[in-house]
Amino acid sequence: MKIPKNAKQIFKGIIFNIYQWQQKMFDGSFETFEMAERKPTVDIIATVGKKIMFLKQEQPRRSLFSSLPAGKIEKNENPKTTVLRELLEETGYKPSKVIFFDEYFGDSKTYFHEYIYIAKNCKKVAEQKLDSGEKIQVKLVSFKAFLNLCREKRSAISKDLKFEMYEALVNKKEKKELRKKIFG
Repeated sequence: MKIPKNAKQIFKGIIFNIYQWQQKMFDGSFETFEMAERKPTVDIIATVGKKIMFLKQEQPRRSLFSSLPAGKIEKNENPKTTVLRELLEETGYKPSKVIFFDEYFGDSKTYFHEYIYIAKNCKKVAEQKLDSGEKIQVKLVSFKAFLNLCREKRSAISKDLKFEMYEALVNKKEKKELRKKIFG
């Protein structure tokens, strides 16, 4: 759900912007509605042979969590460029091919544009170049183990992608289709 054109920005942050607007209710009255907008990001399903890369991360004020390689799209950067930059910085890997997978848009209270890409046939080409607030261990797991990451409480994977992973865990057809999307 997008932020309405008549919304007024009431806060501009580094990661979040907050908007408010007057929303007509069903009875004809008006109420103030509010929505947060988060900077757009990419999540990367990176393959190395028949394995999928995931990360074990620590960041200030966050306990250990699992994630895919991911990051914020910088100003004047397109999602595909962000995929290549973030993958190299966080993991030291470079893909032979990058394929668009899906995009998600947050929920009714948060507009959060997430692009999901598949980085195929990744090869280690450099050492990690982590931000000062990152501790990241790169792990390679089977497709089955990748699907089970959606069950981890501290997994920082897009909720919409988690839903697709859950579906693949309980539906053989969905599992086959997701495996084909990722590995070809």
